[in-house]
Amino acid sequence: MFHWGLIGAGDIARRRVAPAMRDSPACELVAVSRARADLAAEFASAFGARRWHARWRDLVVDPEVEGVYVATPVHVHAEQTIAAAEAGKHVLCEKPMAMDAAECDQMIAACRANGVRLGIAYYRRFYPVVQRIKALVASCEIGDPVVAQMTAFEPFDPPPDHPRIWLLDPSRAGGGPMMDFGCHRIEVLLHLFGAVRRAAGVTANVVFARAVEDTSAVVLQFDRGPCATLAVTHAAGERRDTLEIAGSRGSIQVGDLNSGELRIRVEGVERHESHPPAANVHLPLIEDFVDAVAGNRAPAVDGEMGRRVAAVEDEIYAVAPSLR
Repeated sequence: MFHWGLIGAGDIARRRVAPAMRDSPACELVAVSRARADLAAEFASAFGARRWHARWRDLVVDPEVEGVYVATPVHVHAEQTIAAAEAGKHVLCEKPMAMDAAECDQMIAACRANGVRLGIAYYRRFYPVVQRIKALVASCEIGDPVVAQMTAFEPFDPPPDHPRIWLLDPSRAGGGPMMDFGCHRIEVLLHLFGAVRRAAGVTANVVFARAVEDTSAVVLQFDRGPCATLAVTHAAGERRDTLEIAGSRGSIQVGDLNSGELRIRVEGVERHESHPPAANVHLPLIEDFVDAVAGNRAPAVDGEMGRRVAAVEDEIYAVAPSLR
């Protein structure tokens, strides 16, 4: 049984992280930290944690906690991860890993120096449809990948009292939709195609006058693979989450990445497959991390991958330093 401490008890923690810890036979949620004592106590009671801490620094030195899940705004990920590592705790950190690649380096160094594991919560790595696409690309069934395209549109125009309003504050979030959920898609592309040779991005405020971008796009050239594009926005009226790969012999198309429906077309012959994700998409992520600690191996999505994503984000936001 792996004993968890959870820093942050917001929306994602309540809907996915804590339920995954509760439902996994390999896990137990021991302690929760949140600055508001009443909310921390309620959360601990709701998910069976034995205690709560108003100060997250008290949680990371809790002797019963073996691993810490960091589920807080991005600007404190590095500080909390480093403190947990120095207390001898393994760390699974929410995405994006940190505000920039330099902070990622500090986190990786702290975990390495203290002999603890570091994982990053890019849970789409565990989607069966992503694993299937990875196998299709590796098998060369569609030939050589030539062009990959991803889109992620999530309308977001919150009122001032919205609990996730911090996502519009660059000092806390690091950027807009490219930081918030574009990072997930960057990780998918890096997982599928490997190292990036060049990245070029743009950020814009097309609809909303706010401190972070409402729309962003990036073009990636991989060392041994396709050119890829990713476009994300808060401003479109319709949601979208697509992935298309054009190869020299055929193509792969996913109309909704979260559904797992896959269309494969090879030399004019088309077939459809269905590979839906787990009901709780955080459960495979958390179970992999616990297995990694038990097996003394790196998690499937480790700090090095988190840093690679951050390096691409740095290239994108270099064109708009005012957003950071």
